[in-house]
Amino acid sequence: MPTFRWFQILRSLGLEFWLPLPLLGLAFWVGSGFIMDGVLSRSHQTNKYLKVDFQSPKQPSRTVLSIKSEINKHQGISRVKVKTDSSVLKQLEFEFPITNLNQLEAAISQELGLPVEDVQKLMQNQ
Repeated sequence: MPTFRWFQILRSLGLEFWLPLPLLGLAFWVGSGFIMDGVLSRSHQTNKYLKVDFQSPKQPSRTVLSIKSEINKHQGISRVKVKTDSSVLKQLEFEFPITNLNQLEAAISQELGLPVEDVQKLMQNQ
């Protein structure tokens, strides 16, 4: 019985376990191909839309307590320190390439979103 002898040789090498593995791999490969084809071919229409509003950027509400400016005419810059009552942001520091006081007040007003009159009341110059 030559076939019985071959089975004994295969069994001793452990090939009866290893021979079906390529078939199993091929079956998984074909099965995953069918699943992938089904997933990629379905439509992806959704009724959920993202609405973006660029018109009104929300700035964190903060109350300005004081504005201290230091104008350095030799370097042509002004350094401004703004103290707020916010618990997150206590102090802001700005540097402007401006030495004229009126232009500096206008730049601070624009940066903080405050009227120029309020900036003039809170500002301390050095």
